[in-house]
Amino acid sequence: MIGLYTAAEVRAAEEPLLAATPEGTLMQRAATGLATVCLGLLGRAHGSRVTALVGAGNNGGDALFAGAHLARRGARVTAVLLDPERAHVAGLAALRAAGGWVTGPDGPTGLERADLVLDGIVGIGVHGGLRPAAAALVERAATGPGLTVAVDVPSGVDADTGAVPGAAFPALHTVTFGALKTGLVVGEGRGYAGRVHLVDIGLDLPAAGVHQLTDADVAARLRPPGSGDDKYTQGVVGVVAGSSTYPGAAVLCTGAALRARPGLVRYAGTAAAGVRAAWPETIVTEGRPADAGRVQAWVVGPGLGTDDDARSVLAEVLATDLPVLVDADALTMAAQQPDLVRRRAAPTVLTPHDREFARFGAEVGGDRVGAARRLAADLGAVVLLKGDATVVAAPEGTAYVNATGTPWLATAGTGDVLSGLTGALLATGLPAAEAAAVGAHVHGRAGQLAAEEGPLIASDLVRCLPATLARLRRAPAERLGDSGTELARSRVGRAATGTFPTSASEEGT
Repeated sequence: MIGLYTAAEVRAAEEPLLAATPEGTLMQRAATGLATVCLGLLGRAHGSRVTALVGAGNNGGDALFAGAHLARRGARVTAVLLDPERAHVAGLAALRAAGGWVTGPDGPTGLERADLVLDGIVGIGVHGGLRPAAAALVERAATGPGLTVAVDVPSGVDADTGAVPGAAFPALHTVTFGALKTGLVVGEGRGYAGRVHLVDIGLDLPAAGVHQLTDADVAARLRPPGSGDDKYTQGVVGVVAGSSTYPGAAVLCTGAALRARPGLVRYAGTAAAGVRAAWPETIVTEGRPADAGRVQAWVVGPGLGTDDDARSVLAEVLATDLPVLVDADALTMAAQQPDLVRRRAAPTVLTPHDREFARFGAEVGGDRVGAARRLAADLGAVVLLKGDATVVAAPEGTAYVNATGTPWLATAGTGDVLSGLTGALLATGLPAAEAAAVGAHVHGRAGQLAAEEGPLIASDLVRCLPATLARLRRAPAERLGDSGTELARSRVGRAATGTFPTSASEEGT
């Protein structure tokens, strides 16, 4: 798993290393790694034009020292100092000694001709929007021809949450140091970070509280059937979904559960005819959930409706001692009667999008991980908060940020597929938070595969699930969860760099 860290956690890990190494060692490691990534992106240094936007403090120092490295290789480097009185003294001296140019925001910045623009305006400890002078430079960089590269975190992005309260640097690449910051892969920050490159500067990091699963992590949790298995030993999932108004929800949810390869799927609901016609492998009951037979987990809610009958069915399912995934209409009803969830001893997974989340009493806001954690703790349930980077939070605080998917998944019915898939994983015995995180990962991978053929519809995901699962089981251990790209490592002194593509445009299976 890939650990995600806050600025405070990174700072705490830096302290003993700073005390044990000569002054400036960590900055030199960071700057060397940054310059190496930039050289790789440029293809050549000699004759290249580089503009570094330099703020006060260490982030600006990293940019200045990296600029000095590039200048010594023959690049024409211009440093734009936003606060000349507070610029990093040693970094500025190194750049000047290497032949770099120094100017202010009103001087000749070179942004209109730059091949690469380094964003060293503010670092991971700064929260809130950019000041006007910095915002103006960011806008000019965004409209210029240069490849935009953020230093540690794009300026204007909250490193902890991914919140973007105002203008922010739109990086095509972010070179981050020591640890992957949560704000680079979640919320709006994900869209500003571009492809993220991790430079190892030697930190001894604690166990992370937030993770991303890799393909290999997911593959390890997808147990294939063994010679001693039968249909009852591989998980039996019950689906309560659909209605006369929305029969397709039942078909999609049941189909996804079947394609996730449990041993048996039982359907109980009022869309029985459609399910039976689409999926004859399903054991169909046209009665209540209690009449469906023995199951090991339930999925309830997609297309169910919110009338009195639906409320009664939801209460019946939640009164069982089995894991239950609650989605769609069932979420609306659960928000009106949250004690139905709170008093459960068995695992519960809630799968809201932002509007459904708000029905539980609070908006998601800019801190998506924090919001999911708060609701999970309040209700004693796992919360799968859907979004560009889906967040899964467990009641005890463990969280996952999903990194697979595609914007093409924003279409009707894909949530029904996610519910059926995740319910099937619950029935295999996976812990609830892991089942939700694995379900989100597989769902995203299926979306990527389906989108290779053009705009997708929800039934395309169901069709692609077997191939997706097969690809995941073949995943080598070093594959990254967010792109399917193998981890590329290069040594920079003691620093290793690896790439973590985070934007949807960088994803692929």
